[in-house]
Amino acid sequence: MGALKDWRDDNWRRVKSDGSDGGPCGTSKNKKNPDRCLPKRKMKSLTKSQRATTARKKKKAGAKGKQFVSNTPAARVSLKIRKGK
Repeated sequence: MGALKDWRDDNWRRVKSDGSDGGPCGTSKNKKNPDRCLPKRKMKSLTKSQRATTARKKKKAGAKGKQFVSNTPAARVSLKIRKGK
């Protein structure tokens, strides 16, 4: 259960299409095409335009029916982010 606890401790947040914080992950009103989620620490390390770019990428592909959409290079989450709590 250690990995799951680590994931929960990352405090994942929704990123709106304009790059702002949309609240806790999993609270998107649109269940068919949800917002991008990132750990809070990663969100803070990105500029607002970088957050908006990755969120728009997720929304655009989600509108075409894709469930899994990779992050932009700047928004990729690595284990280094998680280890550096």
